[in-house]
Amino acid sequence: MRYVQKRWLTAAAVLACLTAAPVRGDEVAEKGREILNRYREAVVTVPVVLRVSGSSGRSSESRQELTGTVVDPSGLTVLALSAVDPTDIYRRLSQNTRTDIEVMDIKIVQADQTELLAEIVLRDADLDLVFIRPKAKPSKPMAAVDLSKSGAPQVLDQVITLNRLNRAASRAYAASVERISAVVQRPRTFYIPDTAMTSTTLGSPAFLPDGRIVGVFVMRAVSSGGTADTRHNLTTILLPAEDILNGAKQAPEAGSAADRREAPAAEQATSSEQGAN
Repeated sequence: MRYVQKRWLTAAAVLACLTAAPVRGDEVAEKGREILNRYREAVVTVPVVLRVSGSSGRSSESRQELTGTVVDPSGLTVLALSAVDPTDIYRRLSQNTRTDIEVMDIKIVQADQTELLAEIVLRDADLDLVFIRPKAKPSKPMAAVDLSKSGAPQVLDQVITLNRLNRAASRAYAASVERISAVVQRPRTFYIPDTAMTSTTLGSPAFLPDGRIVGVFVMRAVSSGGTADTRHNLTTILLPAEDILNGAKQAPEAGSAADRREAPAAEQATSSEQGAN
């Protein structure tokens, strides 16, 4: 009798676990939808026109649509620099690269499809960030993510990411669930997402299920060191909101600085420490 009772209790426990799993999944989905509805208008499409020149001296024009995250109601928007201008990434991976890229035109497309002419106001190659602003003040404050209200996930935690899809998908807003596979703490803190294929892209913001911002997805590259296989020297990371906020505070107003390329002072110090190590 005790044996039968023990087996019955074990079966009941297994059944309870199986029935609880969908509830947990539904909870994440519900929180994800809340985050999407709350922050989606802070995720914008950024059309870019580039002029690409190679070692041959010939140049060509390239057009693409990128994802940006608005981080201030004035329209200050952050993107991954490698998505806009991958020149620095190329040079880190190969010293023989002779490609020059010039941004000819850049815009911000809002939720209602309104296009705002924009300009690059600050680049930070160390963090793979580029900040842009509308050239003219928006008619009303733009929806924005508050970088000061951030959170830090742990290994295997889930985060909710947002994106705005391409024109073929009618620029629909999308949400995905990513899992943090690693937390890197040196030379600076950043997060490594798992490799599952989702709609997350460079420039996508990520949030904890409670709605706190974690950061934005960018690219990290290190010197090739003679290694031809770029898989060892290049990876997508989730950069913490705190680092992005430090850059945003130093981004000048539109028209007051012509495409500043220097890293913020705090990051220059970090880079110096990294070189010393």
